[in-house]
Amino acid sequence: MHVIVHGGAGGTPDEPDLRQATLDRAAETGATQSTPLDAVEEAVKVLESNERFNAGVGGAVQSDGVVRTDAGVMTSDREAGAVASMPGVEHAVSAARVVAEETPHVFVVGDHAVDLAADYGVETGVDLFTEESRERWADSDAPDGSPSEHLQWLRERFGGHDTVGAVAGDGETFAAATSTGGRWFALAGRVGDVPQLGSGFYCAPAGGASATGAGEDIAKATLSRRAVRHLEDGMDAQAAADRAMAEFGELTGSEAGLIVLDDDGAGSAFNTDGMQTSVSTR
Repeated sequence: MHVIVHGGAGGTPDEPDLRQATLDRAAETGATQSTPLDAVEEAVKVLESNERFNAGVGGAVQSDGVVRTDAGVMTSDREAGAVASMPGVEHAVSAARVVAEETPHVFVVGDHAVDLAADYGVETGVDLFTEESRERWADSDAPDGSPSEHLQWLRERFGGHDTVGAVAGDGETFAAATSTGGRWFALAGRVGDVPQLGSGFYCAPAGGASATGAGEDIAKATLSRRAVRHLEDGMDAQAAADRAMAEFGELTGSEAGLIVLDDDGAGSAFNTDGMQTSVSTR
């Protein structure tokens, strides 16, 4: 099993060594699994449980004071599932897998996604706040009013774009997964690129990709699908990542990062100050 994981593209993180150790553990955990889908789920779960990453516990707080999680998974036979806007779900990646395996749908959102996840054994009702995120929210002076009032308040505050993701392959098939707590102070109910098929994640017989960065712009450029298309055109993983990121920059002028995996190995590219990754093979 060959696994690559990322912990989000953005500025220089606090405690980078501790973050890297967690990424290494996530990749190693994934590499011990029996299928690529198991690999990406278990790798991402490690990151969702670590408050140093913006996914699961420690996710960003939206304008109404709620942490909502999103995720998507896909395999190279194009089975896919995604969830979004879920309060109290630490392991959004597992909820996305439920959608892929247990329903005829691709995307389920909100409280209905939470109820579905709970029905299939995914823990819900989890307090996703950390001491740091609770203090940051308490200091934000958020309004209690209507969405339009929230919009006026958040225009100067909305930002940040950490995400976590993984791509795995076993020499025959691939899987990709991405999970996030969103962007800080986003309008309540906002959903970015992460659970959108082809934007935050994508997988095909040629390989898979997981993206991170400014979600609205990634969605407009369908960054992950763009990278996999380059694999399908014969590029290796690193060349596909580089080309997709160059195109993204030209199209949007925005910030993002990308991991890519094919039969020959892994690649990554980003145009931010940093993006930590880890690779493991068993």
